[in-house]
Amino acid sequence: MALFHTHTLSNGLRIAAEIDHRCYSAALGYFVHAGSRNETDGESGLSHFLEHMMFKGTESRSAADVNRELDELGGNSNAYTSEEQTVYYATVLPKFQDRLVELLTDMLSPSLEEHEFQTERKVILEEIAKYEDQPPFGAFERAMEIHFGPRGLGRRVLGTKESIESMEASTMRDYFNRRYRPDNIVVAASGNVDFDGLVEALEKQTKPWSDRSAPPPRNPDDTNSLPVGIDVDPILKVDELAQSYLIQMNRGPSMASEDRFASRILASILGDEGGSRLFWELIDTGRAETATVWPQEFADCGAWFTYLVCEKSDLTLNKKLIQDIMTRTAEQGVTNEELEQAVNKATAACIMQSERPGNRLFSIGSRWLTQSEYISTDEMLENFRSLDQQKIAAAAAEYLTPQPTTEVIVSDGIEGDC
Repeated sequence: MALFHTHTLSNGLRIAAEIDHRCYSAALGYFVHAGSRNETDGESGLSHFLEHMMFKGTESRSAADVNRELDELGGNSNAYTSEEQTVYYATVLPKFQDRLVELLTDMLSPSLEEHEFQTERKVILEEIAKYEDQPPFGAFERAMEIHFGPRGLGRRVLGTKESIESMEASTMRDYFNRRYRPDNIVVAASGNVDFDGLVEALEKQTKPWSDRSAPPPRNPDDTNSLPVGIDVDPILKVDELAQSYLIQMNRGPSMASEDRFASRILASILGDEGGSRLFWELIDTGRAETATVWPQEFADCGAWFTYLVCEKSDLTLNKKLIQDIMTRTAEQGVTNEELEQAVNKATAACIMQSERPGNRLFSIGSRWLTQSEYISTDEMLENFRSLDQQKIAAAAAEYLTPQPTTEVIVSDGIEGDC
């Protein structure tokens, strides 16, 4: 049976662990409250840039040492940055717990050397260029910028070409000292973990973090103008485009909302890859290549996405078909058969995910970082199994009936797109 333990170190760093000694592996991650919504215009893309720099060496390890030791530990290791957090994680055999803790903790005190900064800047710029050259050509970022505004949740995780080119290493160091403080970080663990050993090691190894110097105040953004490199035109014109891409956004449930589970099930019924209402109406009939919906939850708010890919000539009709399906669902609800099928899919996925400590880690760490809350697998399953048609109908009425507040179209022209 899995047991949940928490502890707060003397420096304010929080530890949250779901321990199950029946597991064959142990997963550990640093969850840092540092994402694109925490940046200013001059820092746009810095959270993600800094994530890269964590692998470029420390006072005691070179970049080659960091990557070699991660390989020596085996298992799986990586990092990612989102709108609200940056996460560094790894899954190893339990016997390597101490080595992993020491390595990840050391990585979170990076050298941030100027030459590594300049080298990695080129990597980030190549990543931005590569992403912007792939369908749907930055449309999701454009939709977020229009829906939430170009700052806060609407700020691009990668930043822009302009923000990365103008960024200085000193700005990164200040941002690091501001966001990478013990009381702004959660260490999450799952699986076959020695919790007492974890607490003892972290108490000792993160003690110097309290001495990180406080950076100077940041210059406020000029909210009367757009950040450099940002455009909020809802039409993205791309030459020689074979298909049209449509992204619609509306409000959705937050991570704290009680109807987030109903919304996930509703999204499955409407837009699952196979057997959903949009699948049978648009995909199976050949009207569209992609037609799906999903909710995206943030700490204090949420969004409801609709995504359509089809021939330009079919865009107007397909938009109407999707809206008709949404309206009909909000007015008539879902069938018991649809609900049962969607719940079975969700609970099966939840159970399979819980079998791997590396999968459970993200749910534990993200939720403790943003909500200071733990939800066990059994509680998660009960949240899905307790749903009924009335709860799904309420979520449908809440999130499907309003017309989309944000719409972005990618096409080779605007005539006939709307």
